[in-house]
Amino acid sequence: MKKTVRIASAAVLVLALGPALAQVAPISGEVKKIDESAGKITLKHGPAKSLGMDEPMTMVYRVKDAALLKQVKIGDKVQFEAEEGDGGYIVTRIQKTK
Repeated sequence: MKKTVRIASAAVLVLALGPALAQVAPISGEVKKIDESAGKITLKHGPAKSLGMDEPMTMVYRVKDAALLKQVKIGDKVQFEAEEGDGGYIVTRIQKTK
């Protein structure tokens, strides 16, 4: 009986967390512009399924923390995560790739 309860609890947890985990899938892109004073970055990227974007595009994103802009420069290839906020899309994590 206890084993059945644990399995059922684990299944509920996976179902509950599944959509949240899918939303933070990294997106591959390239830095095209950085506007530190406005806290924005322009990224050319491939499909961003976690944001509901099926086509490659270039977009301006706000950043959650201005310190993220100091980690990259124009032309860098990056992996980033973003979420939809009240005023548009917000980059929550960014990292240079090789």
